[in-house]
Amino acid sequence: MATTSIASNTELSRAIAASIRPSSNKPLATQQPIGRCTFNRFSDRFPLLSVRATRNSSMSKENSSKSGDGAGGGLTYKDAGVDIDAGSELVRRIAKMAPGIGGFGGLFPLGDSYLVAGTDGVGTKLKLAFETGIHETIGIDLVAMSVNDIVTSGAKPLFFLDYYATSRLDVDLAEKVIKGIVDGCQQSDCTLLGGEARDVQRLDVCVLHHTAEMPGFYAEGEYDLSGFAVGIVKKESVIDGKNIVAGDVLIGLPSSGVHSNGFSLVRRVLAQSGLSLNDQLPGGSVTLGEALMAPTSIYVKQVLDLISKGGVKGIAHITGGGFTDNIPRVFPKGLGAFIYKDSWEVPTLFKWIQEAGRIEDAEMSRTFNMGIGMVLVMTEEASRRILEEGQHKAYRIGEVVHGEGVSYH
Repeated sequence: MATTSIASNTELSRAIAASIRPSSNKPLATQQPIGRCTFNRFSDRFPLLSVRATRNSSMSKENSSKSGDGAGGGLTYKDAGVDIDAGSELVRRIAKMAPGIGGFGGLFPLGDSYLVAGTDGVGTKLKLAFETGIHETIGIDLVAMSVNDIVTSGAKPLFFLDYYATSRLDVDLAEKVIKGIVDGCQQSDCTLLGGEARDVQRLDVCVLHHTAEMPGFYAEGEYDLSGFAVGIVKKESVIDGKNIVAGDVLIGLPSSGVHSNGFSLVRRVLAQSGLSLNDQLPGGSVTLGEALMAPTSIYVKQVLDLISKGGVKGIAHITGGGFTDNIPRVFPKGLGAFIYKDSWEVPTLFKWIQEAGRIEDAEMSRTFNMGIGMVLVMTEEASRRILEEGQHKAYRIGEVVHGEGVSYH
């Protein structure tokens, strides 16, 4: 099938060549400021609803990183059908067969560089898209989940592929979804590629896209999404956490909301509370559905800029598993994290989820991002410089300590 894309060897080579400039290069002055691109792009429809964390907020009062057990009737992620421990056990078993599994992205050597690849979906957030009718931003979520993973290695995303499956192709609906994917690729400076051009050729953007119609497999009007991103980083510039030491600082970058993890528990809370997605979020000007569908922040430009300033040793994308499971993934053995409570703004949405579901503090911090979508481990000097410059909205949320796991104080 004839297609128009940058998928040719010549143009892909140019993309790779342009992406392996020395990591010390600063972003071009003509680029859109990171703060606007990442955090305020959807501020008109999805304002950031937040309150300062308090002693009774969603962070654990105990020095514990273990999941709550639902005592006192509180819901857990496992109650909603998601067993984080089982997922971790599967990763451990796979790692025995394929060493190197378990990071945020997979590294493949290419000359003096690494290709870094990541794949993901958006989980049961799709169910809320079907219920709210908000499909314009779910594609941003899809891109974000993969590019945010690969940038943790310091990789610049090169291209993104998506897979759209449905029982019957609704071209207008698919167009909304794919335009969100295009938007996400633009935010992360990567190119959208794919394997097959079908009915979505009516788009006014150049898209190669794989679409599958599977009658009887998906419910009428529903679809599924998955995505795959590849980036590149010089071997000498890989961020791998090996040099992290006790005393290094944890810098948190704000999330835009729930992002794309924890929605099985969110949906269980909604069912138990009896509230509607059309109800107003307490203290806010948007509905619960709109707040929950706020697109995942894409951190690529911001993180690459921070890396270029020096002093970044490790990066954790806060997805399923929250702080508890994701931050330790970047530490050398024998090190843990000490998180400062009350050191950042916890969005009101998380407070509502916890209160409506009577969810334990430890369960919240193991399931949700709690307002911090990316954590960078830096030297003391680098963290002080970043915070003093104030170019990026960021919080000093903790430090690296001797020991294991994550504790909250």
